[in-house]
Amino acid sequence: MSKSLGKVLSSATSAPRSSLFGWGDKTIRLTDGAFWSQFLGRESSSGKKVTVDKAMKLSAVWACVRLISTSVAGLPLGVYERKADGSRVDARSFPLYDVVHNSPNDDMTAFQFWQAMVASMLLWGNAYAEIRRAAGRPAALDFLLPSRIDLECDDNGRLKYFYTPKKGARREIERTNMLHIPAFTLDGRIGLSAIRYGVDVFGSVMSAEDAANGTFKNGLLPTVAFKVDRILQPAQREEFREYVKSVSGAMNSGRSPVLEQGITPETIGINPVDAQLLETREHGVIEICRWFGVPPWMIGQTDKGSNWGTGLEQQMLAFLTFSISSITNQIQQCVNKRLLTAPERIRYYAEFSLEGFLKADSAGRAAWYSTMAQNGFMTRNEGRRKENLPELPGGDILTVQSNLVPLDQLGQSNESQAVRAALMNWLSQPEPQE
Repeated sequence: MSKSLGKVLSSATSAPRSSLFGWGDKTIRLTDGAFWSQFLGRESSSGKKVTVDKAMKLSAVWACVRLISTSVAGLPLGVYERKADGSRVDARSFPLYDVVHNSPNDDMTAFQFWQAMVASMLLWGNAYAEIRRAAGRPAALDFLLPSRIDLECDDNGRLKYFYTPKKGARREIERTNMLHIPAFTLDGRIGLSAIRYGVDVFGSVMSAEDAANGTFKNGLLPTVAFKVDRILQPAQREEFREYVKSVSGAMNSGRSPVLEQGITPETIGINPVDAQLLETREHGVIEICRWFGVPPWMIGQTDKGSNWGTGLEQQMLAFLTFSISSITNQIQQCVNKRLLTAPERIRYYAEFSLEGFLKADSAGRAAWYSTMAQNGFMTRNEGRRKENLPELPGGDILTVQSNLVPLDQLGQSNESQAVRAALMNWLSQPEPQE
């Protein structure tokens, strides 16, 4: 008998391991508040219901998810063949190459597919794609929304995948036909969602946004209460409230209310300055960036210390090393494990080309090519192929700079140096006099 995991992955925020069996063999009732709080969104300590959709309405969450997903999707994912000498070549003729590099399915490009997969990893903690096979080989990858995936465990503790489409009945997808890429995980199988774990942080930012919106809606004015020296009738009270609405708010800025005898205005609440509204919102952006591993300046949150210098360059390298590389490595290993057989993995492997980030830096790209060619690590034709340029005769020879002489040969002359010296002397001789 299987035990249900699906639709309750959010319970992993409190106990990732025990949550795998938390709802097994249970009937869900309307009175099961824990289940419905997970299904509809977890409530933060600020009282806000936090879901993926609501979190994406925050500009910082949107910017972080878009930045990471587009950065990874923009890197080419290729399939390579190992050679006996330790080198590699593009395995363009291998069937998997076209699937992961060009066209995963009929509806998506490779960029769109991997962008959606990475976004799912960031928001839900897991990314899913159904593997379509032809003649036993992967022919297509169909992206699946994580919210429509139910997980169950069989008697041996292995995961079972169930998918509920928009139209049609719930169906099981075999493990061999499921590409499951977890994000950060504690049990090695199911990824944890930053939205679920950071529910209090995201809820606080939502509350700050609501407070800011209410302040601007009120025309940046504090809340005003009107003290009346008499008891008003219900009709009079409603009439006065309608009158106050007509002269309040940002759209009615400049209109002054007329206060009759016995009515005294009083300011209540905390003004935006005392509440440090701007500082709170800035802190919220930094907290969200911390959850996604993004430097705040990369999403437009700068301060007086932010500048385009060496410090930001080092932060960029840290972002690529610790944030982007962790995602690309996870995708690479899952692709190799699920889309290649054991014998194929000996010869072939999939890998992202991080050199794609150099495409926007022409000076850095040129310096890298120059260093590799001058020190014998790359031929000139290899560099030209990376730039989609035609090969040139003689460009497949490794070269080094002639001025690089071993220390033990300093001051010694060799045959080439002698020939060079003779040539220079001949060129410098004056023309004979007639």
